[in-house]
Amino acid sequence: MLLQISEPGQGPDPHQRKLAVGIDLGTTNSLVATVRSGTAQTLPDAGGEHILPSVVHYGSQCTMTGGEARRLAAEDPLNTIISVKRFMGRGIADIQGLNGVLPYRFTRTDQGMPFIETVQGEKSPVQVSADILKTLRRRAEETLGGELLGAVITVPAYFDDAQRQATKDAAKLAGLDVLRLLNEPTAAAVAYGLDDGGEGVIAVYDLGGGTFDISILRLHKGVFEVLATGGDTALGGDDFDRCVASWILQHSGLDMAALTPEEQRKLLDAACEAKVALTDEECIEIVFKDWCATLDRKTFNSLIDPLIDRTLKSVKKSLRDAKLKTVDIDNVVMVGGSTRVLQVRERVAELIGKEPLTNIDPDRVVAVGAALQADVLAGNKSADDLLLLDVIPLSLGLETMGGLMEKVIHRNTTIPVARAQEFTTFKDGQTALAIHVLQGEREVIETNRSLARFVLNGIPPMPAGLARIRVTFQVDADGLLSVSAREQSTGVEAYVEIKPSYGLSEGQITNMLQDSYAFAQEDRSARKLLEARVEAERIYEALESALKKDGNILLLPEEYNHLLSEARRLAEATKSQDVEFIIQVTEQVAKASEVFAGRRMNAGIQAALSGHSVQDLADSVDNSDRLEE
Repeated sequence: MLLQISEPGQGPDPHQRKLAVGIDLGTTNSLVATVRSGTAQTLPDAGGEHILPSVVHYGSQCTMTGGEARRLAAEDPLNTIISVKRFMGRGIADIQGLNGVLPYRFTRTDQGMPFIETVQGEKSPVQVSADILKTLRRRAEETLGGELLGAVITVPAYFDDAQRQATKDAAKLAGLDVLRLLNEPTAAAVAYGLDDGGEGVIAVYDLGGGTFDISILRLHKGVFEVLATGGDTALGGDDFDRCVASWILQHSGLDMAALTPEEQRKLLDAACEAKVALTDEECIEIVFKDWCATLDRKTFNSLIDPLIDRTLKSVKKSLRDAKLKTVDIDNVVMVGGSTRVLQVRERVAELIGKEPLTNIDPDRVVAVGAALQADVLAGNKSADDLLLLDVIPLSLGLETMGGLMEKVIHRNTTIPVARAQEFTTFKDGQTALAIHVLQGEREVIETNRSLARFVLNGIPPMPAGLARIRVTFQVDADGLLSVSAREQSTGVEAYVEIKPSYGLSEGQITNMLQDSYAFAQEDRSARKLLEARVEAERIYEALESALKKDGNILLLPEEYNHLLSEARRLAEATKSQDVEFIIQVTEQVAKASEVFAGRRMNAGIQAALSGHSVQDLADSVDNSDRLEE
């Protein structure tokens, strides 16, 4: 038998390479790329266009995507879906703020996600995204001449679990096997690091059509480590367009509410064209309906500066999270079509103190990085050539007594990751434990996001605090979470995979970190109060139970009445807002009950020894020693 030998990391024949692609599923535009002849390159359509506008038109006779659909947006806006990525993983209540400028007819559903009414029926954001992905899949298969093994699809680093799961659902509908969901800034770092051989600390500033991401990465010997992430899932070039559109309305005396859906779309198109033109021109004439005026670059910059300020605030926060200063940044990589706006580049350069790198096409760099990762995951290239260490954007944990959140996996933890923590029961004889999984940075559960609830049944009845329940959190390479709970003595177990929860508020993800800083002192005080109450309630319930069981046997009447009075005093103290007072009363009651607790312990020991000789005890100890040996 002859064995064919190939170079390390290379297939035996070029035609035996597995077909895998990287897909940048963007808010405004999407691309597909693959590695051919050792080089990652984006794939064009039959007309030579590499960029596919992320637009789908649902007509009465057919469905169109890309440029054809984009051209119908002004003519038929109700059936032409643009910027659908903003709706992914969100509830209908979360997108009402956009309804004034997005002329769609939304309907409620039992699933919680918004559906858009079209002439072809109701379409969910997942279905619309799937149609975009189908077009890219067909383009890749026709170009490469075969069926795809799978795809690496990029998502904003700040996409939460629901948004990531919605993206995977869309890929499944499109007939794509997802090799991995890859954060967009990380994908850009892959492309930049491998192409230029760079090392050091890099800030990836990713401003697309509808989302903004900032990632601080350390590149060293092929390892891409994400030190911190930040961003805004509802900020991008679309918002620049709306600023210009508002300027047009203000100066023309027109009212958005008075415009037809077709006129609203034409207004946004005119604003977008002005934004693009001002990259090369100092001023541009805008014509809308019967109104005409000139917009200069200086005025345009003043309109968008507040939005740029929001991105720079995220940059500063991510630097603090990474424990770095601007002087520690070696390079800034600009990603996303909106970074072509000159004011964006100038403001970023001013903050960091160095010119950002723009030598890689900001529209293509994410798809290129995803293609390089897909090539590795498909087995065409050694995994040793590329190691990605991504992080989770927000802490994960569960609810404990008193309405507190106990963090199990902290934000900026490298994924994939598994962490476990042991918990116990609060009441005597408790046979079930409710697990409430949360995401966020605050101390109390009301200010964090609820992800899932499940119940662990079958816990053997035992005194409070003796049961040992091990709760395990697992986050996979796509950033998706599963949680399991196991009672250690019996092995009973419960498990949940976190499914999409589409009721995420528009600003919740981006505000969570801000709130965690702004309310840090308030949260610490709240946590201290709740912990004091939980401890007081624990001692009160234990004392009340002991008095009912043994009080009349082990205590004199005056002792019994005194402890009963102390228990009631403790119950009243738990209602107080004064932490120190609750702690003081708790300690006093605990001290007052020490004698009673000692008598109960002695009574328990005497009951256990009753009927046994000293020799019985000695034999028992000997047997125990032999078992341990």
